[in-house]
Amino acid sequence: MSHLLNGLYIAAGVVFLFGAAIFVHEFGHYWVARKRGLKVEAFAIGFGPKIFSWVRDGIDYSVRWIPAGGFVKLPQMITSAAIEGGAKEQELPPVSPFSKILVATAGPAMNVVFAFAIATFIYFAGLPVPVNPSIIGYVDPKSDEAKLGIHEGDRIVAVNQKPVKSWEEVYNATILALTNVLPVTIVHDGASNTYLLKAEVSDMVGLKTLNLDPRDHLIVGAALPGKAAEAAHLKARDEVVEFAGVPISSRQQFISLIQKRGNQATPIEVTRDGQRLALKITPTLDAASKKFVVGIEFAPGKDIYDIEHPTPWAQVKDVCQQVYFTVSALAHSHESGVRASDLSGPVGIIGVLAIQANTDYRLALSFLVMLNINLAILNMLPLPVLDGGHIVMAVLERIRRRPLEVRVIEYTTTAFAVLLISFMLYVTFFDIKKIPIFHMMFNRESQIEQPGKPAAAPPAPSTTP
Repeated sequence: MSHLLNGLYIAAGVVFLFGAAIFVHEFGHYWVARKRGLKVEAFAIGFGPKIFSWVRDGIDYSVRWIPAGGFVKLPQMITSAAIEGGAKEQELPPVSPFSKILVATAGPAMNVVFAFAIATFIYFAGLPVPVNPSIIGYVDPKSDEAKLGIHEGDRIVAVNQKPVKSWEEVYNATILALTNVLPVTIVHDGASNTYLLKAEVSDMVGLKTLNLDPRDHLIVGAALPGKAAEAAHLKARDEVVEFAGVPISSRQQFISLIQKRGNQATPIEVTRDGQRLALKITPTLDAASKKFVVGIEFAPGKDIYDIEHPTPWAQVKDVCQQVYFTVSALAHSHESGVRASDLSGPVGIIGVLAIQANTDYRLALSFLVMLNINLAILNMLPLPVLDGGHIVMAVLERIRRRPLEVRVIEYTTTAFAVLLISFMLYVTFFDIKKIPIFHMMFNRESQIEQPGKPAAAPPAPSTTP
């Protein structure tokens, strides 16, 4: 019963948080439109058939089944007729280009305001941050890195001129870099040095990583009988160092890589009694969970989070930097290996939001900051179906001193709406393939605690794919 109640609580929280981001955006359009005297026909959260609706002051308010956006129907701006359809509207007075620009800008502006409001709350409440310091583990004495003077126990503090504190940040900065030769700043005995290190792309998973290992690794508690781990001769107390050519620093990362290598013999490297061993393992599909597994029961462990208090500006700035680096990596996918299929649509967003909400509500709120800033940036793109497109059309109308032809606006809006929906379906297809990963991450054990405080008793050994 407790699991059911927790699931319902998380589901309600996800729907509320996701809906809040959409609501504030559409409310911005709605509020400014009414202030500027525009006719408002409908205000909807979501698309598709209505869940429930009501009419007030001639406006049809509704909540709909597809939680992938929303709309305010403003016939004087032709914002949604191409998508929602509808009969010919009555003759309405024209709207000035300035009013159209204000209405179009209001939605993204409200998302930014909402993001700062949430970030301000997080500043006072504290943000849980995973403790996984970027300390280097084993360094092969014959490697180029060792010849440069890099040692076990050194700490990576910057990758490609971006400060990092954890291995997750090291991996992200490496993957999104537009070159495979990166400036990496490393601290050794208090002295800081910057090296040009080469990152290698794993042909098996398409990820670019440095040839450096984390100090902390997953420790095998047992190899389950009859499973792939036993066939690969994994043993208790082995430390998983690398899988599919990618250094392993967390259980979530390992799970994600396993799902990409289903039914394929994959190299796995472990350390055993101080020696590094190269083995082969083939993830197999588990009939019960519908996930690929290798049958490893890891030794007791938990995700540890420290509490930080980043300023609202620092949080928003970090999100903007992530967007910039992601777009740059997509634009140079050949060099970075990042592709459109790596992005997330509504399914992926809801999945990550559920994972964060299940771990700690502050993580979910932090994700909501990112979601709102991303919505604001996305909607300001100069595409006819988005707010940025309406701004461009309003500017053109002001320059031409007459409105654009209605048919041209409807055709271009329809064309770009089809392209946008097709792209959403494309990324959603890959999101659905990631559902087993979302499910596993949702059920992982974690604990928010300050390092240095007495730790709770460790959990029982847990089985991981």
